[in-house]
Amino acid sequence: MTKTSKITYTAVFAAIATVLMYFEFPLPFMPPFLKVDLSGAVVLIGAFIFGIAPAITMIGIKDIIHLTQTQTGGSGELADFLMLSTLVIVAVLLYRMHKTRKMAAVGCAAGSVAMACMGMLTNYFLIIPFYSQMMPLQAIFDACSAVNPLVTGMQGYLLVGVLPFNLIKGAILTIITMVAYKKLSTFIKSKQIAIHTRQNAN
Repeated sequence: MTKTSKITYTAVFAAIATVLMYFEFPLPFMPPFLKVDLSGAVVLIGAFIFGIAPAITMIGIKDIIHLTQTQTGGSGELADFLMLSTLVIVAVLLYRMHKTRKMAAVGCAAGSVAMACMGMLTNYFLIIPFYSQMMPLQAIFDACSAVNPLVTGMQGYLLVGVLPFNLIKGAILTIITMVAYKKLSTFIKSKQIAIHTRQNAN
């Protein structure tokens, strides 16, 4: 694949991920302000096809665009960048060790665990400090406790709320990636071969 083609596909994937980032939904029994969007699946698929650097570029582009309409003072976008970058790096590095469907699944699973751990750090250092500027910490935990009684403080919020939330999110992104990756990869490669053949013919 040429450098120009890779840049073009990176931009296209980033645009799709940016749109999907605006369509988010909560998970039952999870902190109400933690929501899932499917942009990470687009980035993860792009990471397997094009590599780590283009994927991180996709994340950066979509988060910068989303920053223009942020409701979290930028903390949510920074958290998203750190978490998805962690997922991508771990997943792709493991996949490169043995490029099979099984290793791709293992990479996604390990990346999801790493992302969930990063999620606890970003919530502790970024998300909660932001929300605590607008309401007392206990009010935040009370809002979480209303949907999950096990969340009564910071420890419960991180271990019973944030950790399982991001593990479930990682599982959703993994399933979508495993279903779509090979088909998209084959389609893109076939397009590149067709373009290369036409160029040689001319």
